[in-house]
Amino acid sequence: MRTLCASTLIGEFFVIGFAGLVAMQMSDLPTATIWTVSGIAMLLSLLLCGMLTRPGGVQLGWLLQFALIASGFVIPTMFFLGGVFAALWWASVHYGRKIDAAKARWAAEATTAS
Repeated sequence: MRTLCASTLIGEFFVIGFAGLVAMQMSDLPTATIWTVSGIAMLLSLLLCGMLTRPGGVQLGWLLQFALIASGFVIPTMFFLGGVFAALWWASVHYGRKIDAAKARWAAEATTAS
């Protein structure tokens, strides 16, 4: 699960950065505000890559997904991109857990077969 979720978060890191550039041109918000919010979101996406196996890591990832969707109020395209990344996040968590369970089952079978 960690690999799939971290890949999604790295993709979001770049999308958030590009969205900050777009927001500078499209919104009336001060540049400092845009980069403070974008910078915190980008930092959170990187930190979450290391926190995925800890309690609450996946839930914080969901919080980031909702924040990305909510950024559509500043840049309307982010409603769509946020939704895409929320779907990718769901798939990463869902299928990542299935892969982890299969790996554990195969490891258990290998140990009992030896």
